[in-house]
Amino acid sequence: MLTTYANSTDIPKLAILFDQYRIFYDQDTDIKGATIFLNSRIKNNDSVIIVAHENSDMIGFTQLYPSFSSVGMKPIWVLNDLFVSLGFRHQKVAKNLMQEARKHAEETHAMRIDLATQVSNNCAQSLYESMGYVKNESFYHYSLPI
Repeated sequence: MLTTYANSTDIPKLAILFDQYRIFYDQDTDIKGATIFLNSRIKNNDSVIIVAHENSDMIGFTQLYPSFSSVGMKPIWVLNDLFVSLGFRHQKVAKNLMQEARKHAEETHAMRIDLATQVSNNCAQSLYESMGYVKNESFYHYSLPI
């Protein structure tokens, strides 16, 4: 397995994976929308997308968004998306993608990586905790739907 940073030539294959990721979260399929969204992220340098390849197949990705800690006065990365194709799960693809995300954070002198997952996603929680992620018990996080 090989991991690389996504670029514009990866978008057609990446859009298919991204669409599968969205379907996992009960969204309707929208390859065209996924293509436009990913193209914008890459073109505008809004995020960093790390992709996993097995031979010529793209088998997984993680997407990191930049942010900052005002208190720590350092950058942080938000690991917003992590997805592995069904046929490649339980083969350490997600772990490798997360290791690459950590490497990226270290290379950019980030203070930390933040992520969130569904309460019911026990498999992901086990992976995160095995990699040293700590569940935040000190803060409530709120969202304002717009």
